[in-house]
Amino acid sequence: MKNFFRSICAALSVLLSAGCASTANNNFNSLLWMQSSAEYRANTTQAYNMALKNIDAALRDRKWTAAKEQTGEFSSLPPAVVMDIDETVLDNSRYMGKMVLDGGEWSQATWDEWLALKDATAVPGAVEFINAMKDKHVRVVFISNRECRKGGKPGSGCSQEADTIENLSKVGVAGVLPENVLLAGERDGWTSEKKSRREEISKQYRIVMLFGDDLGDFLADVKSSITPEERDRLVGEYKNNWGRKWFMLPNPTYGSWLNVLGDPKSRYIRKY
Repeated sequence: MKNFFRSICAALSVLLSAGCASTANNNFNSLLWMQSSAEYRANTTQAYNMALKNIDAALRDRKWTAAKEQTGEFSSLPPAVVMDIDETVLDNSRYMGKMVLDGGEWSQATWDEWLALKDATAVPGAVEFINAMKDKHVRVVFISNRECRKGGKPGSGCSQEADTIENLSKVGVAGVLPENVLLAGERDGWTSEKKSRREEISKQYRIVMLFGDDLGDFLADVKSSITPEERDRLVGEYKNNWGRKWFMLPNPTYGSWLNVLGDPKSRYIRKY
């Protein structure tokens, strides 16, 4: 085992042109897994296959809703699925790969440059599922924390939204309308907390499924001022939703799961 870690350290040193003590980019192995493992593709495909298996039951049951924000009488509303975009539909691991191999860090400027390329690939299984929803006349609405920054009036759109729609089209999700892409900052009150946007969608549609790579794509108030233990408890509380109404895509590279951990993060590592 010691020789194994020495080998990993040597490989990282070559790739990042740094000594082992300074190869602290925690995304290295995570990106290797996302970009090269069959297991990653199996995980995402499994999630979308399970969703396809359950969609007909969701459509038949007019009392079925996946959103806690959905209240009142909603049985007559048309059905919709609500999907996060990054690491749920679009794979941005090549952007993160550049940060790892070039020794850089995430920044708004480089992220916007990446979005403008419109070059993210599709998460395996996502395009097939979305197109199947079109065949079933189920609206697909995207809630993303890609940030909309514009000089015009609220609701006037932004380059980030246009770039996102074009990227979706490039991977095979055609005909997405701007009103079905809800970005952070696009309207007053649309922060990185997605609750308000789910509330907005629930006024027009019966939300039958939720898809995301972060607990915040399903529940409110779970991205800060909460302990990992409380988040675990919530997963158990809603255990009947997972794989039925809620579909979590794997993302070991970033997310609120990491943000809620205090420093030093090494204290969360268990050993015998």
